[in-house]
Amino acid sequence: MEKSNEKSIEKEIPKAEELPLEETMEAEEKEEAKQEDALLLELQQKIDELNDLLLRQRAEFDNFRKRTQKEKEEIGLAARIQCISDWLPTLDNFERAMQAECADAEFKKGMEMIFHNFQDAFAKMGVAEIEAEGKPFDPALHYAVSTVENEEMEPNTVAAVLQKGYRMGDKVIRHVMVTVANP
Repeated sequence: MEKSNEKSIEKEIPKAEELPLEETMEAEEKEEAKQEDALLLELQQKIDELNDLLLRQRAEFDNFRKRTQKEKEEIGLAARIQCISDWLPTLDNFERAMQAECADAEFKKGMEMIFHNFQDAFAKMGVAEIEAEGKPFDPALHYAVSTVENEEMEPNTVAAVLQKGYRMGDKVIRHVMVTVANP
């Protein structure tokens, strides 16, 4: 009988030992799953932070690129305007020289050709003469140096141009020096 009792005891003992082992394994698996979930959540947060940082840096770089492009264009325009401004007195002198009497027709023709070359070069660069005579006075375009009494003209109208003015696009290179009519 002892053998049969031993067999029944042996059958009961392994069952008792198996339960805590299964529970322990399930607890460990749950703990590992929690740790994996926490790690995945942490990694997802890092990915989101890095994506946000990348988007911000891209936007910042794009703004930098646009700003430097605009600055380059402004510097180029300022340089062209300065260069043209430096040549305007020469153009004025050519124009005055062409108005003078000249006995040599070939010389006069050569001066006119040089003058037209200046005008063509300025036109290629987008430089245009500012129309003023007979137009209303505009302080953004005109520089009034005197007034004249003229009953035939409307008040604040440009009566005469003393020195031509030029602009490049919307930028005034040199204001038109004018005389303004007053009634």
